[in-house]
Formats: sequence, structure tokens, C-alpha cells
Amino acid sequence: MTADQTARDRRALQAVATQFFINGAVVASYVPRLPGIRDRLGVDLGTIGIVIAIATAGGVFGSAAVSGAIDRFGTKRVMVGGALALVAMLPVVGFVSTWFQLLVVLALIAASDVMTDVAMNLQGSALSARRSTPVMNRLHAMWSLGTVVGGVIAAAMAGLDVSLRVHLLAAAGVLLAGLLYVVPGLLTEDDVPEEDDSVVGERRGAKLVWLFGLLGAAAIVPEMINSDWAAFRLTDDLDASDGVAGLAYVAFTSGMVTGRLFGDGIVERLGSNTMLRVATVVAAVGVALATLIPAVPSVFIGLFIAGLGVSVMFPQLYDAAAKSPQSGAALGGLTAGSRIALLGAPALVGALANTATFTVGSAIALVTIPAAVAVLVLTPSSG
Repeated sequence: MTADQTARDRRALQAVATQFFINGAVVASYVPRLPGIRDRLGVDLGTIGIVIAIATAGGVFGSAAVSGAIDRFGTKRVMVGGALALVAMLPVVGFVSTWFQLLVVLALIAASDVMTDVAMNLQGSALSARRSTPVMNRLHAMWSLGTVVGGVIAAAMAGLDVSLRVHLLAAAGVLLAGLLYVVPGLLTEDDVPEEDDSVVGERRGAKLVWLFGLLGAAAIVPEMINSDWAAFRLTDDLDASDGVAGLAYVAFTSGMVTGRLFGDGIVERLGSNTMLRVATVVAAVGVALATLIPAVPSVFIGLFIAGLGVSVMFPQLYDAAAKSPQSGAALGGLTAGSRIALLGAPALVGALANTATFTVGSAIALVTIPAAVAVLVLTPSSG
């Protein structure tokens, strides 16, 4: 590789890493404030669960469309278009006045997120394949870092009673400025990385798409349910304030940042499949601590541990999909499976937590721990 190519790759990697951060920050800017949004709209937990679940249909639509869009326009254009829409929709969350409006806005955010997500992972995987050491976990660490920064700011804004509208308008302005750095540095031509048979095995065609769809469905549940419902675990089960509850999200995402910073080195030592299996056990233990012990310290410790386990799942799955024989279809299957799972999982948590039988914590455990077990079953024991 020439010095010019090395410099271009370095600049492209910085641009992609920044985009990962922006995607994480968008989500984290509104998720910790969902309890306040719930109260302002005057709806119950069951309704919030249904809104989050149905809004995921936007992500399913994006998953179905992203492969064709990338084939036609390339990863750079798809990433830029998706990122602009994602940032533009963020402040709109602060202006919704009904649960239906919230549903529509979150659906548009989900669709934009998928388009950006697949494109930036394809560019990231291509850049990682040209390096002597992998970087996919560290790229996803930037997403998690974005969620930590966005989550801390969101929790602080809630604690200080800063208007949601002011908060999200300011956040969107800062993230839009970040896109001005991202766009010029992205790869202009797509480069498909070499195939890798870890996770994939000998599967081809429809079997390949189904495998990644099932893995995506199983892996997304412990990640998104814990992040979306962490604040409710503290406010509704343990009577914590909105400011303290917002920090539960930060505890989970901090675990994800830590795990992803060290994940690439662990992959080199253990292999992708072994790491996935170990990670799911760690995630399940963390979820149990956070959801089944009625103490605020246990919630924070458990969420951090769960974040450590969850952190390395999707970086490896995205990288394996990008290196598969049909990368676009495999990535579409992975994102579609994850979004389809989230059509039902949040609604199920909300429905269970809205009864007198289950707390928010026990509802989270009943939904997420079986999903972690499914990842264990679907992942080969070696590789």
C-alpha cells in the first residue's frame, strides 16, 4: 500500500469512526429522557413499549431497502443521506404531542439509522481488512462512546429540568457540525473485504441470510432492551429521580465502550466464535444482577457487566456479514432480524411490566436472558 493510500485510509477510518459516534449520540440524546416524554404525553408503560416496538418497523423497511440502495448509489451516498435524515429528525422528538407522533418520528429515525448503520459497517470492515490488526470493535466502541456522551448530557439536562426541545435542538446542531468532518473523508469507491468463514461456516444463499437474521434477532434484544428500559427500571421499580435513572443508561453503555475498546485484542486471542459464546454468558449474568436484585448499586453494577458482554456481539456479527459471500444480503438479514425482534420485544417488556405480577426488572430478565441463550445455541463452539 502506498503512502498516499495509507493516508487516505487513515482519514477514511477517522471519518467512519466519527460517524459511529454520531449514530450513538443521536440515540442516546432521547432514550434516557423517555420517562419524561412518557409523563408529558400522559401514557403508560404498555403504550411506550408498543410505540418503541412498532417504530422499529421503520428499521425493518430500511433493512429491506439498504442492499439495493448501496448497490445503486454506493456506501458513501447512502451513509450521508441516512446520517443527514437521522440528525434532522432528532429535534423533532422534542415537539411531539401525542404517542402517534412519537411513533412516526421514531420510525423515521429507525429507518435512517439502518441505512447509515449498514453503510458505515461496510466501509469500516473494508478498512479493517486492509490493516494488520482489526478495528471493528473499536469502531463500535465509538458508537458506544457516543451513547455515553449523549447519555450523560441527556441525564444532566433532565436533572437540571432543561427543556427537551432546547436540548435536542442543540444536540442536532453539534452533530450536524460533526457530519461536515465525516463527509469529505469517506471512501468514494467500495471495496469488498476478503471472505471469512467464522460464524458463517459453509452457509450460502438463503441459509446465510436466515443465519444472520436469527443471530441479529437474538443479539439485539439484550442490547436494546437494557438500554431502552434501564431508566424505567430505576424510576418505576426503585423510585429514583429522572436524573439518577438516566445514569443507568450511561452505566450500560460505559460497559459497552470498555468491552469494545479491548474486544479486538480478545478476538485475536480467542477467535470470533469463542468470544461470542463467552460474551453471552457475561451479558446474562449482568442482566440478572441488574434486574433481579432490588438495589440501586446492583442495577448500576449489573448494567455495566451486561454492557461488557453485549459490547462485542454486533461488531463481530457485522464484520462476519460484511465478509460473507453475499455481504449486502447478509447485512440486510442481520439488520432485518434485529429490527423484527424489536417489533415484539419492547412491547412484551412493556406489557409484562404494566401488570401487577412483574416489575420492570423481572420483565427485562424474562425477555433478554432467553435471547442470550439463543446466541449461544446459534454460535458454533469453535472458530
